[in-house]
Amino acid sequence: MGYREIPTVSFFKVIQNASRILKNPLPFHRENFEKSGDIFKVKLGFGKSAIFIRDAGFAKHMLQKQHRKYTKSALQTKDLAKYIGEGLLTSSGEKWLKQRRLIQPAFHKRKLELLIGTIKEVIEEEVSRITTEKNTDIFPAMSDLAFRVVAESLFGYTDTGNTISRLQYITEKAQESLIKEIRQPYKKWWFRFSGKIKKTFQLTQEARDILTVIIEDRRKSNQSHNDLLDMLLTAKYEDGSSMDNEQLIDEILILFIAGHETTSNALTFTLLLLALHPSIQEKVFNEVSITAEYESIIEEIGQYQYTKQCIEEAMRLYPPAYFSDRVAIEDDTYNDSKLQKGDTILISFYEIHRHQQFWDSPSTFDPDRFGLNIDKKQYSDCYFPFGAGPRMCIGNNFAMYEMILAISTLIKKYHITTHLKEIEIKPLITLKPENAIIKLVPR
Repeated sequence: MGYREIPTVSFFKVIQNASRILKNPLPFHRENFEKSGDIFKVKLGFGKSAIFIRDAGFAKHMLQKQHRKYTKSALQTKDLAKYIGEGLLTSSGEKWLKQRRLIQPAFHKRKLELLIGTIKEVIEEEVSRITTEKNTDIFPAMSDLAFRVVAESLFGYTDTGNTISRLQYITEKAQESLIKEIRQPYKKWWFRFSGKIKKTFQLTQEARDILTVIIEDRRKSNQSHNDLLDMLLTAKYEDGSSMDNEQLIDEILILFIAGHETTSNALTFTLLLLALHPSIQEKVFNEVSITAEYESIIEEIGQYQYTKQCIEEAMRLYPPAYFSDRVAIEDDTYNDSKLQKGDTILISFYEIHRHQQFWDSPSTFDPDRFGLNIDKKQYSDCYFPFGAGPRMCIGNNFAMYEMILAISTLIKKYHITTHLKEIEIKPLITLKPENAIIKLVPR
């Protein structure tokens, strides 16, 4: 079988487009996909290159069917890990498997049911704090909400000062620094020489010190909270040993970041889309405003099917984890493409979720795509809101419960409007909303 040569974008073209790539690389990617098809290679200088794909079958091949032939790239296992530690998100191989087996039980649905009351309380309190009846950027409020949900439900931590906001600030600054390093690899020497990397390291050390205090306070309290932190402190590996403090901090830092960031992004995008589509927002209101006595919060969440569909459709259009990467650890082939050991591949979930081959009117916000009467097979092979395969997001159920409760709570209380004509995005490690201006008017 003959293999086709992968179309290549020159390093010169990358340099030409450096400033727009730094700000938002997605239009540059779109241009190259439209020109080259569903796969192309970008020369990055210094003999390095990366292959970009928007082929859903190829993505499943790497993430699920042939996942053992691939590993996470240095972008996550080294670049990201140097700032947030070597935890579940950034580790690979045996270490990742060991940590996954240890942490997975904490996210079982039965465990989450024990936390759901705390999640709802935090959401209701945070919603009551939001500025109403004037135009405001809703993203900071959603970020605060999601961060507090993680802090209080998973770690039983109630902030008495500015600890939570400081952790948020540090994680955002570390992400901004890392993005500059990733998108401008030819300037790494300058980031190091200028002291920018050192300054970021100092910030992340401060975050680790904050988490050390939280851990030590829990150990001294001798109280059971029945939360994730309790489980991590008492969990044992197969050999009977426990996690050391550094590993514990790595896992907590990653769960703080991953647990709040993607959720706050998705919540903000959902609210913006509902503001831009009043008739869809009204359907959500009609669903969540039905007065009923529910036996449990989980039962209540289960009744909000259309609300869930709106969130799923928002995550199709604006997937918070908008890309993933892998490195081939052996030669492999997919259809007429040949990959060599050492090749770095970036999978664009953003492009797959907007591909005309997979979706009718892909740019349209249409929650009915995910209706109960729709066969999931129609989209399961081209929809990756939480990734795919064995490394699929461990907290997907937690995030969905939280988002359904947050959106239903907001829509029950407020009519949402916006003067915006379109949604602005800011792609960093996750896909963030920019200038998310809405107005909440009490119903």
